[in-house]
Amino acid sequence: MVFSSSLFILYFLPAALIAYYLVDKKYKNLVIVAFSIFFYAWGAPKYLFMVLAAMVMDFFFANQIHKHQGKTKKYYLIAALSVNLGLLLYFKYFNFFIDNANEALSMFGFQQHQFLKVALPIGISFFTFHEMSFLIDVYRNVKKPLKSITDYALYILFFPQLIAGPIIRFNEIADQIENRGNNENIDNRLTGFFRFVIGLSKKVLIANVLGKEADIIFSMQPGDLTTYTAWIGIIAYTFQIYFDFSGYSDMAIGMAKMMGFIFPENFNNPYISRNITELWRRWHMTLSRWMRDYLYFSLGGNRVNSKARLYFNLALVFIISGFWHGAAWNFVIWGAFHGFFLILDRIFLIKILDKIGKWPSIAFTFILTMIGWVFFRSETLGYALRFLKKMFFVKLDGISLHFSYEFWTFLIIALLISFSTAFKFGRFLESTLYSNIFKIRGYIVMTIICLVLFVISLSSITSSGFNPFIYYRF
Repeated sequence: MVFSSSLFILYFLPAALIAYYLVDKKYKNLVIVAFSIFFYAWGAPKYLFMVLAAMVMDFFFANQIHKHQGKTKKYYLIAALSVNLGLLLYFKYFNFFIDNANEALSMFGFQQHQFLKVALPIGISFFTFHEMSFLIDVYRNVKKPLKSITDYALYILFFPQLIAGPIIRFNEIADQIENRGNNENIDNRLTGFFRFVIGLSKKVLIANVLGKEADIIFSMQPGDLTTYTAWIGIIAYTFQIYFDFSGYSDMAIGMAKMMGFIFPENFNNPYISRNITELWRRWHMTLSRWMRDYLYFSLGGNRVNSKARLYFNLALVFIISGFWHGAAWNFVIWGAFHGFFLILDRIFLIKILDKIGKWPSIAFTFILTMIGWVFFRSETLGYALRFLKKMFFVKLDGISLHFSYEFWTFLIIALLISFSTAFKFGRFLESTLYSNIFKIRGYIVMTIICLVLFVISLSSITSSGFNPFIYYRF
């Protein structure tokens, strides 16, 4: 059940909100948990027991971690993290390791071993990171474990962030789970609805239109591509993934806000970044902060004795980040690609980019980002390399594609929205649309705009069969 489906928008979400608003305060968390379990069971019923069992186990381990000190406390943490990472490794990476082991065996003339393919539970990467955040924050004495398992279930299963984030660290939301009375007001309900509709519009009206053409181009054999077509394909995907994922994040933030939760922002105009380091301060910010606080700092962060160790830490974190996104070598290369340029930023690249000026540095970083997206979008590493060859070694003969006026229109809109905040007027417009409170006239104007966008988006959903969410597969 994706957020941009008529089933979710017209039935599930209204039912969840109505039930939430009508019940007594002491039952609100229970209502959210019930609807969240139903939400997950709708898409992955056979894995629901596993998710619930892991959740109960983590709640037990967290309480043991909180009660004990010294080595015993550490052993409980190691045991809990081992189970969580073990589940993630098995369900997400078993097929990858088996396929690569078979490739190695065949190279040396040995017989390959056949195993049943392991299916990937929806959202396992995201809820595993939430569970680990809970355990580590309790271990570090940042927060005490929640008293009620229902409250903990809300943190893990809360349907706006269950499947594809944002990744909410436990210490960021623990207090809201237990008491969010100050946030449950008409202003947050209205601005939450506005945010939801803005995200829905970004997803349905922009990402889906661009995604259709990107899918067509990336389904072609590289030999059939012209240089022009290859560039159009990666440009379309570059904007598709941004408006798809940021639109999803907007919808999640908006729904949470309608129920009194304040989620951290997940995107901040990443395509106006002037270097890759800045890009990762603006793109999927909740993942970047999770990796920084729970992995990078654990490796020593910036407080290491040598630059070589610092660069190693950066590279390792981004290789792991790439592998977290998908069990394939192209994701590993994508992570290593970004890690490589983060290291270059530290050594010399930021100084050079600062000297060449704002727009040349934005253009350079945007092109690097698109090159990285080729690895991210391609099904295999080999396909990505052949696609890049078509981009940078000019080839004019091949299959010609006709792009509709609708495609060009929304590509231009995507470009204008993505880069407008590099200007003062764009920042003003964005801050107005994403404001947390309006005057009466502002509420009226925003209500009219969002109702129009809502109707247009819903019409697009019902008339089109193309409605994927890119990050659902992670």
